[in-house]
Amino acid sequence: MTAAAPTVLKAGVARSIARRLPLWLAIPAAVGVLLLVLPFVALLVRLDWPGVPAAITSPEALQALGLSLSTATVSIALCLLLGVPLALVIARSHGWLPAVLRTLTTLPLVLPPLVGGIALLSLLGRNGMLGGVLAFADIRIPFTTAAVVIAQTFVALPFLVISVEGALRAVGTGHELVASSLGASRFTVFRRVTLPLAAPGLLAGTVLCFARALGEFGATALFAGNAPGVTRTMPLAIYTAFNGAGVREDTAIALSLMLIVVAMAVLLGMRSWRTDAVR
Repeated sequence: MTAAAPTVLKAGVARSIARRLPLWLAIPAAVGVLLLVLPFVALLVRLDWPGVPAAITSPEALQALGLSLSTATVSIALCLLLGVPLALVIARSHGWLPAVLRTLTTLPLVLPPLVGGIALLSLLGRNGMLGGVLAFADIRIPFTTAAVVIAQTFVALPFLVISVEGALRAVGTGHELVASSLGASRFTVFRRVTLPLAAPGLLAGTVLCFARALGEFGATALFAGNAPGVTRTMPLAIYTAFNGAGVREDTAIALSLMLIVVAMAVLLGMRSWRTDAVR
């Protein structure tokens, strides 16, 4: 059997299953596709294409883009630093602990981002749980660039943890046990065995984290504010434009296009990478 045979077999099975589906299911499926696609088509139709280069290279747009990219990069580093150990603890623990940690980790995914912003203010705000201690040390976090990074990390961290935990559970512990039996230390096993085996989930989670951090709006708006050059990221610049201040509406639409392009590139890149990994 050639290497392409399993792929051909899977495609044949998929076509066979598709033929058994009721034809009427195509109608709601088509409506669902239109619901997802038509808003973006309308955005592209409305876009002033001749003015796109000027819009995306305006000082306000470049400032928002640069801030978004820099803060998202820092937040990804924090997600890796915190998320990989957390995913490892969840994947390798037993009993009630993994369920509790997994629930707490996924909580930011199901709650509205505005709730996350309020929660961060309640913790780190001037009157928050830790705000008084920070103020005593002359440290102010809300409405600063650091607040943007914290908000992005808060909403993006679950994507990394879930991806890495799934990869760790899929590979199991057999290779780690063999390495330990051969005398490798715990850190060596983690560095030379665990991380390479979890690399697919780690890469996927990192890419998703970056895309989520780049598009974060709700928690950032409440916790970090909307100061130009300090906390006004691309999503906030778009919001500001449609509220009649700062960036022009054409720039907002152009920035929206840029975010769409980034998201599409991330999704297509992940799909291509996963396909190559399967092969």
